[in-house]
Amino acid sequence: MTSVRERARIEDVVGEHVTLKPAGVGSLKGLCPFHDERTPSFHVRPQVGYWHCFGCGEGGDVISFLQKIDGLGFTEAVEHLAGRVGVQLRYEEGGAVRPGEEPGRRQRLLEAHRHAAAYYAEQLLTPAAAVGRQFLAERGFDRAAAEQFGVGFAPQGWDHLLRHLRAKGFTEAELTASGLMSQGNRGQYDRFRGRLVWPIRDVTGDVVGFGARRLLEDDQGPKYLNSPETALYRKAQVLYGIDLAKREIARRRQVVVVEGYTDVMAAHLSGVPTAVATCGTAFGSDHARIVRRLLGDTSAGGGVQLASGTSVGGEVIFTFDGDEAGQKAALRAFGEDQRFFAQTFVAVEPSGMDPCELRQEKGPDAVQALVAGRQPLFEFVIRSTLRQHDLDTAEGRVAALRASAPVVAGIRDAALRPEYSRMLAGWLGMEADAVLREVAAAGRRPRDGAPGERASEAGRRHPTMLGPGERPGGPSPDGAPARPRLVAPDRTDPVAKLERNALEVLLQHPGAVDAAAVDDLAPDAFTVPAFRAVHEAIRAAGGLASAAGGSPAVWVERVREEAALPVQPLVLELAVTPLPEDRPDAIDGYARGVVAALVDLGITRRIADLRGRLQRMDPQGDADAYQGAFAELIALEGRRRALRQES
Repeated sequence: MTSVRERARIEDVVGEHVTLKPAGVGSLKGLCPFHDERTPSFHVRPQVGYWHCFGCGEGGDVISFLQKIDGLGFTEAVEHLAGRVGVQLRYEEGGAVRPGEEPGRRQRLLEAHRHAAAYYAEQLLTPAAAVGRQFLAERGFDRAAAEQFGVGFAPQGWDHLLRHLRAKGFTEAELTASGLMSQGNRGQYDRFRGRLVWPIRDVTGDVVGFGARRLLEDDQGPKYLNSPETALYRKAQVLYGIDLAKREIARRRQVVVVEGYTDVMAAHLSGVPTAVATCGTAFGSDHARIVRRLLGDTSAGGGVQLASGTSVGGEVIFTFDGDEAGQKAALRAFGEDQRFFAQTFVAVEPSGMDPCELRQEKGPDAVQALVAGRQPLFEFVIRSTLRQHDLDTAEGRVAALRASAPVVAGIRDAALRPEYSRMLAGWLGMEADAVLREVAAAGRRPRDGAPGERASEAGRRHPTMLGPGERPGGPSPDGAPARPRLVAPDRTDPVAKLERNALEVLLQHPGAVDAAAVDDLAPDAFTVPAFRAVHEAIRAAGGLASAAGGSPAVWVERVREEAALPVQPLVLELAVTPLPEDRPDAIDGYARGVVAALVDLGITRRIADLRGRLQRMDPQGDADAYQGAFAELIALEGRRRALRQES
């Protein structure tokens, strides 16, 4: 992992997402991609390999940046970077590795898919693909739209792609493992033939599979045919369009789940760039995990926590056809709602048109209006339940109440349950107290076959719904204690400012400072608790002597590892902070001057303590102790004079 981190140049990876400009010696800055800002507060220091935003407080190394910007897990981020810089990973037995996968095999499979995607895209321009171009045109998609989404065409025949990939050097075993080929009595043949093809990409943009739509009448296969399950492609873990939508999902805190490839295309082209779709399967827990990470939702430990200590929610909007199948899909989504802290909605087109048809019939504005007219999922589920009963009779209303009460009781947000109870009372035309009692009773009944589990306890509270006396720094949503946070030092305090500047120098330019001078810094040289903790981490890492000859990145990482968990973000912040001195030839002098000033401050503090002690001592009664203290005072004053003369 260390070689991956060192070889992946952080300025190149970050620079693909942020426009970076010089900001002093060895520092770059730009607009933070994780929060809205007009003045750049996002800094990258390549020589130490870290980034930090002084606006939102986020920071880390190249791996954590990729995790946050692309919503990846740690292992996924490392694997992606390893493939990018050509590092072959070695997995420890029992580690987080894809089972049964040979080292380097994943990159070969990705390469095969990349060549296949390019081949299919080229074939879409050939005369044989006229039927595919007609299909797209009839749905309002031109050549630019096809290129934007990488749509291609798999030509008729049994071995067009097979011969193409063999010419690229791919072996039979690799082609079998890729899922791009099928196996018959006579050997391998193309899986997709005579079909329109959509590349399915993961969140990093790598093609991991394909979805193919039947075009020809003599094609006896299914209407849509996807890649089979492979080491790359797990249909329960991919969302079509996620590579294009991820930035807007993170920025808008919204994801719109549609049902098909053309629906994703139509939504994006209609001004809804947060649309994604599942690939031949229902929206499930793995999909929810991907969405949570992009939304910054930490409801199940899979998201990102901001510096404030609170989690960021958002909106998950499911769009379904207005028919019975669409309504059933929406009801299934209710179960997935418990996986989010984001607010969950349903957008249903009454006439039954999907987003692609809606764009064709009524234009892009109609697609935007569909999403804008979203209905809270809870309300949709409750109303759908009520429609199954005759509310004109007392028996029907009671039956509807008994059917709806568990739905309300299952709402995870305790603040919303009484509100929906009162709304349910209004829809039923019943007394609110009676409905509240029924909901409470439903909450006490076991749910989903789990004895003793209360419906009201099935969900967790939204982090912004804090009760009296509760604070964001309390327990995390998943029940684990929140990471303790240090109180930020007062930046207007000149002593705190000097201590901070000294630590910045010790982390960023350890070679510019005399290690012996730093040794004059006593353990209590730093009065700010947070800075004292960083100084202790520096001493625990071996002091400046251990930094000599090594790379700044390795030195900072060693200090970070020695620091207590609450202190680690501060170590990274200090390592990235631009120094006040921006002239390369003056950096060393600045570094020595800052450390000398802090040593001077420490000596002055000790001199003041000694003078006070001497005033309290009896020169006659305890002559030896007095003389010893006096000699120490003279020595300290001499050291201070010499230090100031050198400065």
